[in-house]
Amino acid sequence: MTENTRQVKFPRPTKDSFRNVLTKRVRDYFKDNDISNKANSAMLLKTVGMLAMYFVPYGLMLGLNLGPIWVVAMYIVMGFGMSGIGMGVMHDAIHGAYHSSRTVNQFLGSTIYLISGNVATWRIQHNVLHHTFTNIEGMDEDMETAGLIRLHDSQDWKPMHKYQKWYAPLVYGILTLNWVTAKDFKQLIKYYNRADSAPNLKKIRNEWIILVCTKMLYFSLFLVLPLIFTNASWYFVVLGFVSMHFIAGVILSYVFQLAHMVEGVENMDAPADGMMGDEWMEHQLMTTADFARKNKLVNWYVGGLNFQVEHHLFPNICHIHYPAIAEIVKKTAAEFELPYREYKKLSDALKAHTDYLLRMGMKPELA
Repeated sequence: MTENTRQVKFPRPTKDSFRNVLTKRVRDYFKDNDISNKANSAMLLKTVGMLAMYFVPYGLMLGLNLGPIWVVAMYIVMGFGMSGIGMGVMHDAIHGAYHSSRTVNQFLGSTIYLISGNVATWRIQHNVLHHTFTNIEGMDEDMETAGLIRLHDSQDWKPMHKYQKWYAPLVYGILTLNWVTAKDFKQLIKYYNRADSAPNLKKIRNEWIILVCTKMLYFSLFLVLPLIFTNASWYFVVLGFVSMHFIAGVILSYVFQLAHMVEGVENMDAPADGMMGDEWMEHQLMTTADFARKNKLVNWYVGGLNFQVEHHLFPNICHIHYPAIAEIVKKTAAEFELPYREYKKLSDALKAHTDYLLRMGMKPELA
């Protein structure tokens, strides 16, 4: 996508490499158990639950002509539903992991428009840049915070970063608000202005039409209609709308940070010669961590993203299967003397992220 990404390469896996051995073992697991690596009945039930968490309170808010306090309360519930759809439905679908049918994946992936995002920009930032160049500064755009939070040694240090472990949740809370108002527009301009992307003019025009129309639809549904059909003043509706986004932003940000920006997980600069020292799957093990794998509520709600190691190794497998293949990954990593990073409890992962923010917030010469 950029000059840097074209120059950076990973070594090719050998016949008996970790990648080939692990891939065969995981493939054999599904074959031996005669099951698909896509969604199953449990995943379908989860999908209904996530969608209901978002659209039921929305329907109640409009259909019952609720007053101001209840309007805000419905928006708050929708915040949990918004992040749930993003992590547990849309994410799998856009990776092509939900169903073997491309049409089904496209349909469910389009739920991103109803939670304020855009398919085209998400695919580039997340599927391509983040999943290929995980934790490589300047290439993995999930590490970019516009200077508000310092996440890498090579990022400029500012005096305010001394306090970033305290104000980080406030920054995380504006994530989806930024997406819906500015980020998608900026990214579409950036991605399609790059010389090497070379899309045709019709494709550019179509993407802009989709972006503008879906943003208009989103604001019409989730801001304008509540202003018209609820018994709440405009400032309560706006408060609820912002609260919904703040909750979703905090949840989504922390799920990402607990998997990649924690003590014990590596991040790095792009190599000067353009060749990474480790094969791609090995790189994923070094830059990713699992957390709270035994916590059933976390497993259900975050869409398997607490099994982030498994997700980065096999993004085309539905997350409902990650608990089953996690031990295969862990055992194979141990055989190849590769790291498998895991925080047993959610609290341990939160502390590891806070410690990381504290260390990155120290003035470089004192760190």
